[in-house]
Amino acid sequence: MALSLSLIVIFGILFHQLFARMRLPGILGVLLAGILMGPYGIDMIDDTIMMMSGDLRKIALVVILLRAGLGIKRKSLVKVGVPALKLGFLPAILEGVFIMVIVIWLLDFDIPQAGMLGFILAAASPAVIVPGMINYINRGKGASKGIPTMILTGVSIDDVVAITLFSTFVGVYGGQQVNIAWQVLDIPMSLILGVLIGGILGLVLVRLFNRFQLKDAKKLLIVLAVAILLAAIEDIVPVAIPFAALLGVMMMGFVMMEKSEKTGALLSQKLNSVWVFAEILLFFLVGAEVNVLLALESGFVGLGIILAGLLARSMGVLFALHKTHFSLRERGFCVLAYWPKATVQAAIGAVPLSLGAPHGEFILAVAVLSIVFTAPLGAIAIRLTGEKVLQ
Repeated sequence: MALSLSLIVIFGILFHQLFARMRLPGILGVLLAGILMGPYGIDMIDDTIMMMSGDLRKIALVVILLRAGLGIKRKSLVKVGVPALKLGFLPAILEGVFIMVIVIWLLDFDIPQAGMLGFILAAASPAVIVPGMINYINRGKGASKGIPTMILTGVSIDDVVAITLFSTFVGVYGGQQVNIAWQVLDIPMSLILGVLIGGILGLVLVRLFNRFQLKDAKKLLIVLAVAILLAAIEDIVPVAIPFAALLGVMMMGFVMMEKSEKTGALLSQKLNSVWVFAEILLFFLVGAEVNVLLALESGFVGLGIILAGLLARSMGVLFALHKTHFSLRERGFCVLAYWPKATVQAAIGAVPLSLGAPHGEFILAVAVLSIVFTAPLGAIAIRLTGEKVLQ
């Protein structure tokens, strides 16, 4: 395990630098390193690491989202609040429903399996999108209109919507008596609870640090431990108390920066070093989950489904930004920034197959293909178009 971690760091940094020199997003290099060295490549990563991959990826994503929360300004958030909320709902719902209709019509899927495929693909990837947006926030790009902040907020809601609706279709397929109306109501409940719990924890931590003199390293460890605990609790009590843990993590960072700029700035600075390792670990392990040969099995049919979904998603983004003050080029950037898939598809793509769904293997193949196709394309688009479009 120790050897595998050292290989992840060494080759992750090496490939990151190599791609950066070619003027490509460094995260693409890390993703490729994971694919090459993972179990579907030359298999140099210890099985223990792969068994822990889901937890490690979640911890890395928590670090990235906590850093994102510390970088959000209230002025920017207020400015883009309504469009961000629309971005959280419209693209995911339109993409999921459109894919459902296509596979029912063309591939003779039943409704539950079509719904599972649709909402597996409907989730955008915070893992790919958030680092790019944080980079722009740190450099002040897009700050005048708050575009990176809007996308950060929207994508965290997008995942909640897609996963909740996916879970609904899993329940229907399993023969459970699912109350769809209640499931849909779980979405706003989840978002509200995520914001409330994250905000309260942020306030408690600020009070704690103001009252007790702690070393900076201990403050960072406490904040990270609380954020990881928040994400872990979501998995323990997802039915009884639905809440958007990752949104809560962002809110925790935001509140800490708002209530104590000194503490927030200190934590943000300390997280910058942890962030480097988290980003490499996250993208390497996402790459290691990708079975390129399996992705190719879905062929042009799978690619056509993905492209159709992206078309519907793009229309959802444009509907969400209708009657806003963004220029046509800025709206185009938002469309492209919302394309990447990775985190959710790697986490739940195999669920239909594990349930014994007849189309389970095809669903998994399309989910993997969506990562292979959209993660690199989206990362490149975020980098190239953002540099030209964001002011």
